Amino acid sequence: MPAKPSDAKLVHLFLDMLAAEQGAGANTLDAYRGDLNDLSEFLASQGQDFVGAETQALRDYLSDLDTRGFKSSSVARRLSAMRHLFRFLLNERIRSDDPAAILSGPKRGRGLPKVLSIADVDRLLSCAKALAQSTESLRRLRALRLYCLLEVLYATGLRVSELVTLPLSASRREARMIVVRGKGNKERLVPLNEASRRAMAEYLAAMEALKQTKNKNAASSKWLFPSFGESGHLTRQHFARELKELAASAGLAPRLVSPHVLRHAFASHLLHNGADLRIVQTLLGHTDISTTQIYTHVVEERLKSLVRDLHPLAEK
Repeated sequence: MPAKPSDAKLVHLFLDMLAAEQGAGANTLDAYRGDLNDLSEFLASQGQDFVGAETQALRDYLSDLDTRGFKSSSVARRLSAMRHLFRFLLNERIRSDDPAAILSGPKRGRGLPKVLSIADVDRLLSCAKALAQSTESLRRLRALRLYCLLEVLYATGLRVSELVTLPLSASRREARMIVVRGKGNKERLVPLNEASRRAMAEYLAAMEALKQTKNKNAASSKWLFPSFGESGHLTRQHFARELKELAASAGLAPRLVSPHVLRHAFASHLLHNGADLRIVQTLLGHTDISTTQIYTHVVEERLKSLVRDLHPLAEK
């Protein structure tokens, strides 16, 4: 009789399936790995494992998450990971049943994303531009990089992981569209506006000037935002830190500002000004329109204002 596979082995097989069949990215795989490792540790404390876990043990785990103070959104994510894992074990005939099939998660409404106003974004951009114009040499290059990151992010609504991994080829001066490789390794075309192209040009000119001054023979990076780190490009965490520092300088609460919040601002401001929800879905790279529908409150408010302002029988 073959030996029973360990939880670690099953997690490895499950993640391989997600990567190969569903095109899951590194961040998604890391999240699943962390969630399932935590579940495995809990089951081990109860004398169980993935192959033999009973439904009650999984319920006890969800209760334990609540006791540990996890938010309902985090508990729902852990439950989703459990369901995917045990469905995989059933499909692979490692188990003959699915103990997670009848589990129900915490009731929760989908929260509206934090959104910066157009005036707030303008303050951020103005502050970043002022810093880039007032500093010299390496500090100026970093300031120009931050300004470029902001302009491109607000112009395109890219995910932060897509932004920091943009190739150098995205900066061609004549390019009005860039090809972005998003979740699941899927590509989409995203338009650039004049401000973002100009910010790119200024940043690249400063980078080239510094290269000529320091080392004319230095090898060029393939990334638009290179770094000396292991990845070769600026990290998401580094950009997020710089953005929060900029927010403080601009008089905004740093806790309310992040790359993801700027992505939300991009979508909300487009919809507020009349863009179609399907167009915004395409620009954001959402596979399912339901993901984009968290912004429908913006559309609803705009429709209300249109009726109020333009309907001939509306009260004046």
